[in-house]
Amino acid sequence: MILAMQIGAIVTSLILVVLVLLHRGRGGGLSSLFGGGMQSSLSGSSVVEKNLDRITLFFGAIWLICIIGLGLLAKV
Repeated sequence: MILAMQIGAIVTSLILVVLVLLHRGRGGGLSSLFGGGMQSSLSGSSVVEKNLDRITLFFGAIWLICIIGLGLLAKV
């Protein structure tokens, strides 16, 4: 169980790094490389950015659950 949570935490950490880098910052970010920059200049927030936000929050929640689970298992 501990090994599965450790692997889950590592994998979700790497995925979160990639997802955060894909977000559009003030200067454009890496998401503009994939066509997100042009759509976001036409409207306030594109569908791509909204989906990227949802995916990032989903993996962030999984990461948080893994970290809390590892902390609780370490106490026992």
